Amino acid sequence: MSTVATSFGIEEALKELGLNETNNGTSTGANWFSGGEEIASYSPVDGKLIGKVSATTKEDYEKVISTATEGFKEWRTLPAPQRGEIVRKFNDELRRLKEPLGKLVSYEMGKSYQEGLGEVQEMIDICDFAVGLSRQLHGLTMHSERPGHRMYEQYHPLGVVGIISAFNFPVAVWSWNTALAWVCGDACIWKGSEKTPLTSVACQNIAARVFSENGVPEGISCLITGDYTVGEMMTKDERVPLISATGSTRMGKIVAKEVAGRLGKTLLELGGNNAIIVTPDANIKNTVIGAVFGAVGTCGQRCTSTRRLIVHEDVYDKVKNAVVDAYKQIKIGNPLDENNHIGPLIDTDAVKNYQHALDKVVEEGGNILVEGGVLEGEGYESGCYVKPAIAEAENHFEIVQHETFAPVLYIMKYKGDVSNALELQNGVRQGLSSAIMTNNLREAERFLSVEGSDCGIANVNIGTSGAEIGGAFGGEKETGGGRESGSDAWKVYMRRQTNTINYTTELPLAQGIKFDL
Repeated sequence: MSTVATSFGIEEALKELGLNETNNGTSTGANWFSGGEEIASYSPVDGKLIGKVSATTKEDYEKVISTATEGFKEWRTLPAPQRGEIVRKFNDELRRLKEPLGKLVSYEMGKSYQEGLGEVQEMIDICDFAVGLSRQLHGLTMHSERPGHRMYEQYHPLGVVGIISAFNFPVAVWSWNTALAWVCGDACIWKGSEKTPLTSVACQNIAARVFSENGVPEGISCLITGDYTVGEMMTKDERVPLISATGSTRMGKIVAKEVAGRLGKTLLELGGNNAIIVTPDANIKNTVIGAVFGAVGTCGQRCTSTRRLIVHEDVYDKVKNAVVDAYKQIKIGNPLDENNHIGPLIDTDAVKNYQHALDKVVEEGGNILVEGGVLEGEGYESGCYVKPAIAEAENHFEIVQHETFAPVLYIMKYKGDVSNALELQNGVRQGLSSAIMTNNLREAERFLSVEGSDCGIANVNIGTSGAEIGGAFGGEKETGGGRESGSDAWKVYMRRQTNTINYTTELPLAQGIKFDL
């Protein structure tokens, strides 16, 4: 594959992950299909071709959905702990291939190598969680009002789960869904982002090999590839009872409407417009660390990225100057070079959105504190490298109200007590992640109270970016309301059933109703 950069072991990683110059993009496990047009994957790191993947055709999709539907019928009968054992073996392969898969994530998506490794570690962690969960798919037992009756509830697998993931976390979000869905007894069909198709193929290669070696029915792990039209095949398909979709709010609204029209279920993880509130009692050093990583990590392309910094007027200048100084230390370049903090944006379209945001904030009256711009010259040939920028802005600015998937941080001032800061934080349509920096117990508790943050994630003295596997991940309002990963998020992949058993020789009716014959 001569067009691929040989530095940092990329060629070796591709080979170890079973990737070729041309890859099939549709799979039911052991069987792969290549009927559609080719999608070329170019690295934003150096602009070079990594490989090509064939898109899924309607005919290919029909093979996938029919195979998944049939495979589910057998898979659901396997005891959950045995399904967990399969996930454990899949996890063993992830541990073995962590380095090459992390490199591919970094090279194809553009995030730093350490973040690429961290994303694979998230896959490993959720598999560990799922293995334990396979022995804890608990229902409830409750007392019946009728003598000689027992009542309880149990959970059964839904069927075929459709997973649509985004480019910014090309492997982790899939694993959040599929590891849980597998132990719950579901079959999964995954449409990864067409911007990062090779990471999807690599993951399916791993799953297909493990499943085949362990006699798992064909169709439990499936892959389809392509643009939104391929995703529509699933969202419109009544044979797919649950669609889990990660992406923009605009995309989520389309998916929600389509799936609701057939009375299907959705799990939506959409846009974020995340803020850190900084009070007079904040630890400034920790504030700077949390704000800078939150704003520039993954080049600002996390749904949990810090977009707004809401700082009390008493410490505003101190915090502003500290953050601006910290930005001078950021190193931008090839993300596989561990000396660099951030890599490129995903593509030149993202660069245009970044430039539009900076132009717009000035147009609306904002003040640029750290100038942005597109980097050029040696090492930046892809045209996707940009400078992280900071702008003083007002919360009501139109551009501030929208999520820009790029390293643009808006800093603003609040006066009075923390309730004024909360009004600003909550004054956007998104509700994913939030944070407060304070050593004041009352402020922290107010932030976490029913009158506090309206986000699905609310942190004290850590930033907005990042999440642990043990907690449920997701947000409110236009973020979609879904929950993935830990806690009891597994329940979305199952259907609940209430059971009543009468072990007497009589048939008493509920509520004391008499119906004598």
